[in-house]
Amino acid sequence: MTQSSIDTRLTSGDHAPDFTLTDDTGEQISLTDFRGRRVILYVYPEAMTSGCTTQACDFRDSLQSLAAAGYAVVGLSSDPPEKLAEFRALEGLTFALLSDPDQSVQKSYGAYGEKQALGKTKVGVIRSSFVIDEEGKINLAMYNVKATGHVAQLRRDLAV
Repeated sequence: MTQSSIDTRLTSGDHAPDFTLTDDTGEQISLTDFRGRRVILYVYPEAMTSGCTTQACDFRDSLQSLAAAGYAVVGLSSDPPEKLAEFRALEGLTFALLSDPDQSVQKSYGAYGEKQALGKTKVGVIRSSFVIDEEGKINLAMYNVKATGHVAQLRRDLAV
């Protein structure tokens, strides 16, 4: 096995890797912009696909309760900002979507690498979520999550 995301997986207490990326509006967003707030960073394979749409809409529909509990939500994919803007408009998403075209941030979070899909090993995005505390530490790292039901599970884990 070659070096993969398994080698760099984050766990509770780890420092969340900092980043600055372009969002769906063309603005630069940094993780440090969220210091003092809790943030859920979720990594998904591709905007406007069925699973990613389901997951994004679940976050959209849960955003009010997550925000009331003090959580910001940020989506992250390899898609260009223009596609993210289209996705946001099409699905009525009300949280930032970040573009990571070279997968550097995904790799730093262990969310890009070797994975099993349909019985085969391949390299790609590993659907993941990270709960980051006010000081930039990982509270919860979840890898290989399912698109359907993930937000409900996350809300249960966070007691939201």
